Amino acid sequence: MSLRARNEAHLIRRIWHFCGVMAMFAFYCFVSQKQALTTALVVSSVMISLDVVRLYIPKFNRFFIWLFRRIIRDSETHRISGISFMLVGVTLIVFAFPKNVVLLTLLFVALADPMASEIGIRFGKDKLIGQKSLQGSLAAFCTCFVLALGFFIYFDLMRERLFIVSLLAGIIGAFSELVPIGKLDDNFVFPVLSAILLTGLMIIFGGL
Repeated sequence: MSLRARNEAHLIRRIWHFCGVMAMFAFYCFVSQKQALTTALVVSSVMISLDVVRLYIPKFNRFFIWLFRRIIRDSETHRISGISFMLVGVTLIVFAFPKNVVLLTLLFVALADPMASEIGIRFGKDKLIGQKSLQGSLAAFCTCFVLALGFFIYFDLMRERLFIVSLLAGIIGAFSELVPIGKLDDNFVFPVLSAILLTGLMIIFGGL
């Protein structure tokens, strides 16, 4: 595959990622925690089951790869895909964390992750951890800071301490996108770690 083709594949995957997570965000804005959790469990169960089954049925795996050829990575052809790990993470945070925390976390996942990836691939010369770069982490921080600022203003939260809490939320988003936890998949770590730290932040500053 040419460099142009690889870049196009990265772009299509990021668009898919953004649209999918934003659909989760929009859905959760209008339903209860119980309804969101039920939906997350059903969708996750179906998608993860298909993802696992394909690994044991070569013909189905080939069809699966052909169907999702524009968004699946080569490294995922014979292992569980990142989508499954992300769905587990999202289901867990919907179950365990307050709605405001989950909504802000979903915004982080939808935008900060692809922005960090895009900037990291194009300009990431200073490596921090593995393939994660300083430039990608700065992009994640700026994205999460702006998202948190807009989120708190829109939902009328943290008005007396808006800037400092948004700044700390940006750091949380960048940190969660950057750090590995053992051998856990990044797609699982990012939403779960973000939700844990954002909950602590909102408790400390009175947002919950």
